[in-house]
Amino acid sequence: MKTTNHKGSLTLVPAGGLANRMRAVASAYRLCLAVGSRLHVVWFRDWALNAPFADIFEPIEAPGIDLREAGVADAIVNGRPRRRNLWLPALPQALAYQRRIYEKSVTPLKQRGFDFEAWAAGRRCYMSCYQEFGAYPDDTYRLLFRPVASVMRSVEANAGLFADYTIGMHIRRTDHGEATAQSPTSLFIEAGRRELAVHPGLKIFLATDDQGVKAELTAEFGGRVITAAAAASRSSADGIRGGLADMYTLARTQRIYGSAGSSFSPMAARIGGVEMIEVRAGRVREQC
Repeated sequence: MKTTNHKGSLTLVPAGGLANRMRAVASAYRLCLAVGSRLHVVWFRDWALNAPFADIFEPIEAPGIDLREAGVADAIVNGRPRRRNLWLPALPQALAYQRRIYEKSVTPLKQRGFDFEAWAAGRRCYMSCYQEFGAYPDDTYRLLFRPVASVMRSVEANAGLFADYTIGMHIRRTDHGEATAQSPTSLFIEAGRRELAVHPGLKIFLATDDQGVKAELTAEFGGRVITAAAAASRSSADGIRGGLADMYTLARTQRIYGSAGSSFSPMAARIGGVEMIEVRAGRVREQC
């Protein structure tokens, strides 16, 4: 990726759940490398991810980036302007930053072919974002994100139960309407049956937020199913660490079957460099 001699900075507020935030940070990091800017990440806790960064990841050691937990001043100056805060942070941001992009604008800008590098080069910029923008190698995730030791112990324990051929399934339910409607459990069971016909020694690592799904898969495949004892949750650090362990375990499988519209399985696939197939009604075999 090209670099320039421009000096500037980008303050990033990653939004959304775990995978969404990881995509936003990785995209912003590569953007800043390209234009020679410093990246400042401000990590807010909210309903979508209620845990400090340090509770789930080791400190980032990559050059050109720093990350801090949001404080009171950040809520005033760097919070995402929304109805719940009466859009008040927009005013100090207009004074503190030369350029701003908010999360709802990222998709339309990408569709227009917006030049993010020209926007950021040599300026004090602010962005809130929950998605990927720009191209970058998958090893960016391995550079920036290193799960804490307790997460990696869970990953190693899960992987220790793998067979020579183990697939992953991420079956999202609860708060995700698209995944529930477009990726019924029956399609995952059909995919598992096809895999079993080819690989008699098959094991399946199942990541799900629904205990009923665990019961269905176990009833169909018995001891071939490997899964965490507790459901992952966004509402506590323990629950988020459980979700992160699921993600990094999926990354070690030979192939991942994921739910429609979820960013979790594509993130696991990119971390592990493995094939990911979106399970969607009408096109379960499509690779993404």
